Amino acid sequence: MILFGLDRLLADSELRRPLAGKRIALLANPASVTKDLTNALDALAELADIRLTAAFGPQHGIKGDKQDNMVESDNFTDPRLGIPVFSLYGETRRLNETMLDAFDVLLVDLQDLGCRIYTFITTLRYVLEDCATRGKSVWVLDRPNPAGRPIEGLKLKAGWESFVGADLIPMRHGLTMGELARRFAVPLNLDCRIIPMQGWSANDPPCFGWPERAWVNPSPNAANLSMARAYAGTVLLEGTTLSEGRGTTRPLELFGAPDVDARLLLTEMEKLAPDWLLGCRLREIWFEPTFHKHVGKLCHGIQFHVEHPHYDHEKFRPWRLLALVFKAIRRLYPDYPLWREFAYEYEFQRLPIDLINGSPLLRQWVDDPAATPNDLDEIARIDEQEWRHEREEFLLYPA
Repeated sequence: MILFGLDRLLADSELRRPLAGKRIALLANPASVTKDLTNALDALAELADIRLTAAFGPQHGIKGDKQDNMVESDNFTDPRLGIPVFSLYGETRRLNETMLDAFDVLLVDLQDLGCRIYTFITTLRYVLEDCATRGKSVWVLDRPNPAGRPIEGLKLKAGWESFVGADLIPMRHGLTMGELARRFAVPLNLDCRIIPMQGWSANDPPCFGWPERAWVNPSPNAANLSMARAYAGTVLLEGTTLSEGRGTTRPLELFGAPDVDARLLLTEMEKLAPDWLLGCRLREIWFEPTFHKHVGKLCHGIQFHVEHPHYDHEKFRPWRLLALVFKAIRRLYPDYPLWREFAYEYEFQRLPIDLINGSPLLRQWVDDPAATPNDLDEIARIDEQEWRHEREEFLLYPA
């Protein structure tokens, strides 16, 4: 039986013993559930030896109700428990003095997607840093990385840190939240404990990282395992004028635009780098977003199918796949206004595509007519190999 960190903490009173007499806070959202789908806050509140004094919510809110990026959540008082619920995506992204005064131990129970840009990673790093300044303890209740162990993408470059990239790691990092916490805690003087999972392996088919367990959206557009697998590539679409499928029922599993010929695009992609198309099935589609980019317009595009039997866990490389999409568009439509210019996660000076990718390197490769897929592959492989060795010391489970 596979038990997540939360399940283990709830089931084992000895594991909870160090929490006795302490004021406990929980950082969580709707995906923070037990194996029987009980919300973590409710489950912890039922334990006589746990004294809950505060709760925290990440981006999209503790209730998971905020649909888009840069939609902030307010602080409020939980009507049933009577404890303050603080937003870490509101007036502040950091734990302020009022928040730090509300607890002795912070439990972190957040479901990641295995992608550097997913902001729960940044929130984890920030709370570890802030708790270290005040001698607070942090316990991370570990959960699976649904994208598994594969590594892919360029590492974020120094100087490009942001709320969507808090560490110099590749786009697809292959670690769990507990393993990331071990890395983030290294330079800190901090009591950081990881409650690891029991029985989890990232390499077991058919789900390769995600056990046969109910999926609860960790954010509104993370609707299923397919999205989690594709996200390390499809998140790049947020920095472009192409629709990433927001306003459809399959966000971040497809893309399109009113002025793109998807059939021509597929043909060009197959010419450029056929190996980058492996591990999934690409299907021509038409869709009309009900909100967000190209709302109300008929878009021609492609959906990425990464469910059985179309998925190969080792061959699927979503970051390269979307890079190839951009390169093919640039070749077919040299003057296409591909790169979106707007405030992305409150960054006003840097292009969103560069912020998302952690440097200008991907954009520069796309826009250089002489640059080939081999050129991008060569620099990405160096970063990927470096990270493969670098992450070894933080692993809690088989690689």
